[in-house]
Amino acid sequence: MTDPTNVHEPVPQSAKLTAREKKWIIYDVGNSAFVLLSTAVIPIYAKSLMPADGNIVSAWGYAQTIASLVIALLMPLLGSIADVQGMKIKFFLGFFGTGVVTCCAMALPLTWLPFLVVYILATIGLNGSLTFYDSMLIDATSNERMDKVSSHGYGWGYIGSTVPFIFCIALIFGGPSLFDWSTVACTRASFIITAIWWVAVTIPLLLNYKQNYYAETKVSVKETIVRLGNIFSELKANKKVLLFLISFFFYIDGVYTIIEMSTAYGKDVGIGDSSMLLALLLTQVVAFPCSILFGKLARRFESEKLILVCIGAYFLIALFALQLDT
Repeated sequence: MTDPTNVHEPVPQSAKLTAREKKWIIYDVGNSAFVLLSTAVIPIYAKSLMPADGNIVSAWGYAQTIASLVIALLMPLLGSIADVQGMKIKFFLGFFGTGVVTCCAMALPLTWLPFLVVYILATIGLNGSLTFYDSMLIDATSNERMDKVSSHGYGWGYIGSTVPFIFCIALIFGGPSLFDWSTVACTRASFIITAIWWVAVTIPLLLNYKQNYYAETKVSVKETIVRLGNIFSELKANKKVLLFLISFFFYIDGVYTIIEMSTAYGKDVGIGDSSMLLALLLTQVVAFPCSILFGKLARRFESEKLILVCIGAYFLIALFALQLDT
């Protein structure tokens, strides 16, 4: 990999965010709006499409599993090809576009199974774009400032996503009386609103991103597969890296499982829609300062210790949620 432009001039750790860093961060404000919608509103809407005896937790679990498997199979190959100059933004744009289009497509009058299929495609688009978005961080900032910039991305993503979310919730609850629309129509409109927001806040990144680190030469798909095989062979010799990858797989899968299944689970155990929506909105607000705080704590403490603290808190919360079914 090479950095022919030497774009990362020394920037003090305490300095304000640069323009390049801000344009990277703002994409999190867009994709997080869809994440929040898919956590809070879409499972409830999907449940309303199902037969009375339908199990939303089971169906939602299968949908998330399929989307995760597709991403897991695609990303090693596509990620390797994306190392070529100019390819990263193309893959990002392809998955981002897929996510936005299918987010709009969910507003179509679909039955529950086609709706879940479209949602799976939207989730693949979202997660695929995030894979390449995360890899863009190396082009947006220096190694020393990655913790700070990444934490700001999460933080502003949490708080920024509440802007379209509040508007969508207000439309869903107030639209029927104000505009004489059905609740279903208002919910479908919220999918369109979220997609528009997602596009609008992504434009700065699309217009200004430049891939500064890239492979020297283009590679064919066959060469990419061979190179991936060599990498997997090297992993056998480097057990520390292999253990990290395996650990991260289970760690992040657990995190996203709780996030993505929370509303479906809450709906299944009888928690009211208003209560769940309020709890999720409160979570976004609280997560904003906490994300910024953990970015600052990463300068003073080892990241491993901070992760263990968060995993411990996640575990206790999950245990508490488990008791809701009893």
